[in-house]
Amino acid sequence: MKVSIIGGGAWGTTLAQALADNNNEVLIRDINEEFVSKINNMHVHPSFDLTIPYLIKATTSLEEVINFSDVLVLCVPTKVMRSVLVEINNILTSPKLFINVSKGIEPETSYRVSEIVAETIKKEMLKGYVVLSGPSHAEELIFRKFTSLVSASLDEENAKFVQHLFSNEEYLRVYTSSDVIGVEAGGAIKNAIAVVSGVASGMGLGENARAALISRGMRETVQIVEALGGSKETAFGLSGLGDLIVTASSMNSRNFQTGLRIGQGQSVSEALANSKQTVEGIRTIEAAYKIGQKYKLNLPIINTAYELINGRITIDEAVKILLSRKLKAE
Repeated sequence: MKVSIIGGGAWGTTLAQALADNNNEVLIRDINEEFVSKINNMHVHPSFDLTIPYLIKATTSLEEVINFSDVLVLCVPTKVMRSVLVEINNILTSPKLFINVSKGIEPETSYRVSEIVAETIKKEMLKGYVVLSGPSHAEELIFRKFTSLVSASLDEENAKFVQHLFSNEEYLRVYTSSDVIGVEAGGAIKNAIAVVSGVASGMGLGENARAALISRGMRETVQIVEALGGSKETAFGLSGLGDLIVTASSMNSRNFQTGLRIGQGQSVSEALANSKQTVEGIRTIEAAYKIGQKYKLNLPIINTAYELINGRITIDEAVKILLSRKLKAE
């Protein structure tokens, strides 16, 4: 079948390869003309310079990619998600199934992507919504290394459709879920914790400190997931704990790398400028902080990270704040 992908960066084009391996025709839309040229003329992945299947084509035209199929995969940063969806809504002439593979929360509204879609896309043009998430580095999936994801939707048939669309017996296994909130929130918050983990590593605090931050950060992730209406079980699944494990301690993680640079002395703006790919974790820290304030959650790691990225405290002060907290039971 035909599948459209909005966003042809590292993750979007890697997912396109997985779809093409399942004999689907894929059209990618990206605003980067160099990316589009590499895909169409050289059949090369724009981020990894590896050969990709001929079933993958690309365009700079949003209208062309929308009219190409009834399945739209959203793979753009949450920073531009709303504006892109508004553009899409103005072009749509028939209902589409939206599949979100981006992991973030809009800081200004604390909205997850499903909420942004619901607010921007006309109901009669929204065939359904699915979020596809889980522990997945494009750097590994592009080499067809084993990966597991979760397809979540309020409509079981849509979740199963996406499960079968992406799954294969060689390297990609997709599970289903009805907990859209839990999958979206878990996939987003882990980016915030990954930044903090990177900061600790950049400061040279050691493996003990990083393990403590990741495990305590998981506790804060669960609080946020449950406060938003998601399930604790989902938070401890692939899209929460699984994604946190792979993101909070790997050099393949752009969020971990950004935190690492901050821990080594770079400013937040410098660390972001030195990343070639989108870093959702910084914006997610802001969103998570606002959610915590709204629901009166106890989020010491998120709260301290928020003060740090906004320049209100130094790194050394952040460590002191976390270590000087009142002793209590786990």
